[in-house]
Amino acid sequence: MAAYEEQEYNKPFSFQIWAKMFPFFKPYRKYFLITMSLNIFLASVDILVPLFQSYAIDHFITKDTLEGLWPFAAVYVLMVVLQTVSVYFSVHAATTIEMKVGQDLKWAQFAHLQTLSFSYYNTTPVGYIHARVMSDTLRIATMVAWGLVDMFWAFLYVTTVFIVMFVLHAGLALIIMLIVPGIALLTVYFQNRILHWNRKVRCANAEITNAYNEGITGVKTSKSMGIERDHDCEFFVKTTQMQKAASRSAKLNAIYIPLILLCSSIASAVVLAKGGVLVQEDIMKLGTLSVFISYAVIIFEPIQQLARLLSELISCQANIERVMDLLEQQPNVMDREDVIEKYGDAFTAKRQNWEPIQGDIVFEDVSFRYPDGKEYVLEHFHLHIPAGMNVAIVGETGAGKSTLVNLLGRFFEPTKGRILIDGVDYRERSQLWLHSQIGYVLQNPHLFSGTIRENIRYGRLDATDEEVEAAARQVSADFVAEKLEHGYDSDVGESGTRLSVGEKQLISFARAVLAKPSIFVLDEATSSIDTKTEQLIQQAISHLLKGHTSFVIAHRLSTIRQADLILVVKDGKIVEQGNHKELLLQKGYYYKLYTRQFEEEASRQILENLVELKI
Repeated sequence: MAAYEEQEYNKPFSFQIWAKMFPFFKPYRKYFLITMSLNIFLASVDILVPLFQSYAIDHFITKDTLEGLWPFAAVYVLMVVLQTVSVYFSVHAATTIEMKVGQDLKWAQFAHLQTLSFSYYNTTPVGYIHARVMSDTLRIATMVAWGLVDMFWAFLYVTTVFIVMFVLHAGLALIIMLIVPGIALLTVYFQNRILHWNRKVRCANAEITNAYNEGITGVKTSKSMGIERDHDCEFFVKTTQMQKAASRSAKLNAIYIPLILLCSSIASAVVLAKGGVLVQEDIMKLGTLSVFISYAVIIFEPIQQLARLLSELISCQANIERVMDLLEQQPNVMDREDVIEKYGDAFTAKRQNWEPIQGDIVFEDVSFRYPDGKEYVLEHFHLHIPAGMNVAIVGETGAGKSTLVNLLGRFFEPTKGRILIDGVDYRERSQLWLHSQIGYVLQNPHLFSGTIRENIRYGRLDATDEEVEAAARQVSADFVAEKLEHGYDSDVGESGTRLSVGEKQLISFARAVLAKPSIFVLDEATSSIDTKTEQLIQQAISHLLKGHTSFVIAHRLSTIRQADLILVVKDGKIVEQGNHKELLLQKGYYYKLYTRQFEEEASRQILENLVELKI
């Protein structure tokens, strides 16, 4: 990942890349206009202050009179008041731009992530996605709201100051300008070096964030394996790398800033020496000399700021490239325009046009390989599943049991051939139409932060409390709620951390039941449930799946003996199919799997009985 980041940073500046951000900036052009206009005024005030100082010296101090002081003071105070008000509105406008642009970018990425296919999440680390949505978005918004505005102010100020100085005295203006190239060279050299180490700091920070996230989410595994010290050492190494990079950046700044101050002091000294002679010879007024000294002291800061912001502007382009790369990702599975027009999309469903699903499914000459794969997982596969049939998919771990249900759920589409649901190619209807008709219970179900009631209600958001509790009772999930202090209103913790895997499965099953789907998909749904709970849920499953087309991915073969059809998967391919009796009579791969597992379970039961007798 680090090499990728560095390569992105080294790309040359491109207006085309920045132009991709204009749609996000356009809605707030009013605020851009406000802050730019106010910065023109603020730059003018900053330029006028030394001129006011010059007027005061030449008209009041040199002449030793207070005549005209009050009108002068009134104008000066008015200018200061207007400057204060302008700063307020300018900061307000810039903050609005930062917040609004950042919000829109985050929303656009999050919304787009909802449309991407499973394959994107299979190949893209969560930390990468998190960095795009949070860190990169924040940097772009900050750069646009403050960096561009500050660059505009600095450029306007420097240009106008040099014009004013040439008008007042070209000779002294040239002296200051001779120092500018030296300042520019120092700035370019040091800013490039500082930027280089700041990139390393950001890269190290991303690694630390990822390590921190893994350390927290995987804390149970770490403790159970006793590898806390290894994680601690690894984290120490990463933080040390960041500290060293940050120290190098700080050291460079510690050298650069005094050098700039030295140049500024030299410029001031030269102007003071040369200007002092001119004042003594009555060639220049004392007030004019004070203007040059003020400008000589101040001018190098906006030049330095301009160079720094230009470097950051170029660097920020990489953040835009990464954000746009995410936004330009195309899902592997997409609905056609005419399908979206009729059925709607994931955000604007047209449910009134949705046909009900009976559950008759046909795999018609289906061949499939994963987007990042080279070999076909399925080739010329034919299968007809009448509505209401219970299909079990079995095989060893990693055999490819999930491929069929991934195709059925249209998380992937056939490379060749087609899948018909109730006689219609499912690509003729929307993904949301299909997904809303399939009830999933996964081996490792995900629960959202919130209560048990809220998690079950995700199955159907308009369900009443009574319907939620009825769905829970159907799958024996009510005992999970009953043993917690607040019942159904008990918080499950982040990702359901307060519950066991088996308890989370029961809640996810209740969630699927509440949705009243036409098709059920159970992916190892009882693998993490104890024997007693499994007996309860098996009874519920037998009742609930009756009359529904269902697919059960099972590890325990004893749980699927009553299935209408068993598909046996090996090395990603279906090698046998039939019911339990037919497959046993064939004495093929399924027979070997079943007898081996039967012997293992029998041995395990004998050991459990011996333990009980000993006790």
